[in-house]
Amino acid sequence: MSFLASLLKMLPDAAAQGLIWGILAMGVFITYKLLDFSDLTVDGSICTGGAVAALLIINGVPVTVAMIAAFCAGALAGLVTAILHTRMGIPPILAGILTQLALYSINLRIMGKSMLAVSVDKFDLLVSVRNQTSSCLVALLFVAAIIAVLYWFFGTELGCAVRATGSNSNMSRAQGINTDLMKLVGLILSNGLVGLSGALYTQYLGSVTVNMGRGAIVIGLAAVIIGEVLFSKIFRNFAFRLAGVVIGAILYYVVIALVIQLGLNTDDLKLFSAAFVALALYIPYWRMNHSGKSLQKGGKNHA
Repeated sequence: MSFLASLLKMLPDAAAQGLIWGILAMGVFITYKLLDFSDLTVDGSICTGGAVAALLIINGVPVTVAMIAAFCAGALAGLVTAILHTRMGIPPILAGILTQLALYSINLRIMGKSMLAVSVDKFDLLVSVRNQTSSCLVALLFVAAIIAVLYWFFGTELGCAVRATGSNSNMSRAQGINTDLMKLVGLILSNGLVGLSGALYTQYLGSVTVNMGRGAIVIGLAAVIIGEVLFSKIFRNFAFRLAGVVIGAILYYVVIALVIQLGLNTDDLKLFSAAFVALALYIPYWRMNHSGKSLQKGGKNHA
């Protein structure tokens, strides 16, 4: 009974973190699923967004302005990755790694030290771990607003061009679409959302460290894959697919809370996360092979 009570006590925190990281996961969804671009900038841009927001809040800038600045900082990181790829011919993964590496030093410059604290006692923050219920509601409002904006954007001509570039870049170029520009737009939007997520997460924790983003891409991919595996056949609408990604992030943190309650050493969380994502990535592959073998057996039996 104590185990169940402890787990229920951890659920609001898991839900709040899942919603905040769900914003990052939507950014990963844009590059990984829509643009077919393996972007590792995420591990750096989430910290950039958090560092910019924390620095501005500490210096008396309103939280809303700090959030906008965090989005712009993340978007700028995405722009750098896009330029490295489209203008310099660097492969997507390497472009993201180079930007992520540079952002480590940039984040240190922004913060001035390895950690910045933004206490809810001193500043009027939007979310805080001290008030998890309120944080869940605020994060949910952010998620709903972002889903609405993305649903509208990807229904426009520009948004459809971004999706077409990810689906078939050669055909898109044949139709007169500037695919390099579309990749640039997608990466800017994706990392802007990641920066926004970092700003919220910094407020929620009450601090930002230079290593905050380490492994962020793993969590983002986990949320995307969980959402696709569980809801791809249920949610066909684009807005519902985005909602599925956010639900995937929440489920990820619920699972993390569960395994911690079962006694997993917190030092092993990264190992567990990597194994969890590997399993989630394997499931679609297993389904495809399993259905293919079933069709082959069916064909043989029919013959």
